[in-house]
Amino acid sequence: MNNPVRPVLLGTLLMVLGAAPSIADEEVPELPSELQTTLDALSAEKREYLLEEGEGFVGTWEKLFVRLRGKSAEEVEAFVDAMQYLENASKFNPETDMASIPLNTEIEDFNGWKLMNPKALATQREPGPIYLSYYARGGRSGVQTFAGAPVAIYPEDLVAGDVEVAIVGAPLDMGTYYRGQRFGPQAMRTGYYQGGNDMATMVNPSKVLSIVDYGDIAIDNMSSEISVHHVRERVAEIAATGAIPFIVGGDHSLEYPDIAGLADVHGKGSFGVVHFDSHFDAGKGQAHYITHGQPVYRAIKEGHVKAENFIQVGLRGPWPGEWGFEWMRNNGMRYHPMAEVEKKGWKRVMEDALREAREGTEKLFISFDVDVLDPAFVPGTGTPVPGGLTMREAIPIVRALCTESEMIGFEIVELDPLLDNTYRSALNANYIMHACLTGIAMRKTGITDGSYMSELSTEDKQPRAGKRGLKEGDAEEIDPQYGRPKR
Repeated sequence: MNNPVRPVLLGTLLMVLGAAPSIADEEVPELPSELQTTLDALSAEKREYLLEEGEGFVGTWEKLFVRLRGKSAEEVEAFVDAMQYLENASKFNPETDMASIPLNTEIEDFNGWKLMNPKALATQREPGPIYLSYYARGGRSGVQTFAGAPVAIYPEDLVAGDVEVAIVGAPLDMGTYYRGQRFGPQAMRTGYYQGGNDMATMVNPSKVLSIVDYGDIAIDNMSSEISVHHVRERVAEIAATGAIPFIVGGDHSLEYPDIAGLADVHGKGSFGVVHFDSHFDAGKGQAHYITHGQPVYRAIKEGHVKAENFIQVGLRGPWPGEWGFEWMRNNGMRYHPMAEVEKKGWKRVMEDALREAREGTEKLFISFDVDVLDPAFVPGTGTPVPGGLTMREAIPIVRALCTESEMIGFEIVELDPLLDNTYRSALNANYIMHACLTGIAMRKTGITDGSYMSELSTEDKQPRAGKRGLKEGDAEEIDPQYGRPKR
């Protein structure tokens, strides 16, 4: 049996995380003498079934022995019958189950949800980014956009504007059990912090880069299976113009179409992925092929990215177990759980991750699930796990990765603003995205050292700087009447 039924608590947990792997097989320990006598009364078939599958139903052999202790042969046989019933009832039944969900293909508006507006029906204008603010120094006034950037609608706008980064929303949340991620793009557009200067490096990506808000990708929020294909098309559309797609989710199901869309343009296996997440999201064995817990497995299974160029950072919590880590090892994947951070220290882990990201390929895609951060920083996510990264750890490594690598894409996912009645989660998500934009801007200006810090913001050079300013007339003059009406 490939997927034995587990205790309800364990089964529910694995369903929440998006995977249902089989529990690792263990050798059957020596049976207690009283249980041996009881099992001898079973048929050979049922006895063999119990000794092969019993551990998977209860968790460990020791727990199984406790469950069966003191039971009669009839009661043990009823236990085995119940196990076999659950196994058989769990399987697909073509007489009672739908192999696929039927759609009404006769309606005239079947594809209406994702149709591009024909240019003949749109406002006639020259191709290029559109500045929406009424005010010359708009700031937070006017129509809110990602990073306060102008808007682009068509690929021609990206080409005409020599756009380097196109930030696009993908409001999909059907791949997770806890809804609300569809509002992530909206929250990040209207968040208090949207962009500007990075004090650590004194680089302002909004001034260095040509950035646009590319709107939201159409999503059929009745079906992830349908939506991910259109997401893949739109991501490829951006990448084909030479712009770097920044995808704002939405749940982590998006990682699959985002990686696939980039592979359609750059080539399969041509780039690496750094996956920031508290979960490894390489689950399999569910009825649905795409959920927020399975995109890694599918992207690797279909060959869009090589496992040896896939790096996991921040894993913790109950999932995966040993089988998941063995799967990653067997496929050559690199991983850096929080347990490794505790063992080696963040500096060493960060250095290893940065080095590994440059091995095998210069091109890089970053997938950032906000639940990699400790819930203290992002309570607004559906699957929070304590013990995560701090913002002081996350910002430098994201900035460094985007500085030292040829970035071809970035995604930030799993922000659920409905779970946070403050602006904290969207605020910190924007800071993470801004860290990557800063890194790309640094690289464009010729800075390729991810550890670079501006001397201006890290050294005050006192007292000599103050003395020089005073001598050269650059120091502020004292004016006791400052701010008062002139007489």
